[in-house]
Amino acid sequence: MTDPRSTPAWTEWQAARSGERMHHGWILAGQRGLFKRAFAHAAARDLVGMTGEGDHPDILLLDHPPKDDKEARKKADGKPYDRARNIKVDQIRAMQRRLTTRPTLGDNRAIIIDPADDMEAGASNALLKTLEEPPVGTTIILIAHRPARLLPTIRSRCRILRFAPMEEGAIRAAVAEKLPETDAELRDAAVNAASGSPGMAMAYIKHDLSKIDQFLRRIAQEGDRDFSLRGALSAAMGGRPDRERQRVLFDLARSILTDKMADTPRDDLAKLADAHADLVELAAQAPIYNFDANFLVMEIGSLLASVASNRSSANV
Repeated sequence: MTDPRSTPAWTEWQAARSGERMHHGWILAGQRGLFKRAFAHAAARDLVGMTGEGDHPDILLLDHPPKDDKEARKKADGKPYDRARNIKVDQIRAMQRRLTTRPTLGDNRAIIIDPADDMEAGASNALLKTLEEPPVGTTIILIAHRPARLLPTIRSRCRILRFAPMEEGAIRAAVAEKLPETDAELRDAAVNAASGSPGMAMAYIKHDLSKIDQFLRRIAQEGDRDFSLRGALSAAMGGRPDRERQRVLFDLARSILTDKMADTPRDDLAKLADAHADLVELAAQAPIYNFDANFLVMEIGSLLASVASNRSSANV
């Protein structure tokens, strides 16, 4: 895995750390799978002067909690558990209560919210109060895959640290390190579909999305007049795909639309942009409204069919 300390983002972070006044709020912005979480934890350890791994009482992590009491008991027992779809306002308020006391081991405390763009509305509003009047020595690090979903007032109170897509060679190296026994054909397909994100490449391999990738690309290229490709796509996804598999499907579909823009005449770009915007909106709605999995697959397929080269065969 890429060492966060070897990245340009770390150089920028260290320059800020050595300045006269360290900013109290940071947004780590970039597509999913660029090791922003690893960077956030390295930055937090840097802030509190921690060496090595493990937990630290002055590093607080807020992420998706267990979805209910039953899942919370599973977590307490060390068992796999299902997570809620959003970061809750109660988590932010509990964090704020911690901030009324001094850090445990030093002068600094770090808060990591991952991903901040999954905070529910009440949580975002509550966090804004802390960003407006942060306690001395507290730094808040927000991981954002889609920073545009954050409140403008939150963005305006934070310094944004952007994570650029990675080169193909770096993605291959990350995949080789984490998944050394991957079949060469599957690895090559994953790297090609990664759109600059090693995390996406590894998720592609984990879920073996090669068939799904092929169906998505065929729909985007040929259309799907008789709905046969969308039906095959739905069957390949399975009747009850888990949340991560659905998320990777969205990421893959967005990647296909983005790649298609490079070869699309200027006059047709508006159609692609509209489909991409609709796909992003659908991805944001999916965790909130708990759509039927087959409905989501068919909607994604229809958006890709709408940009097919031969619109007469798209049947959208």
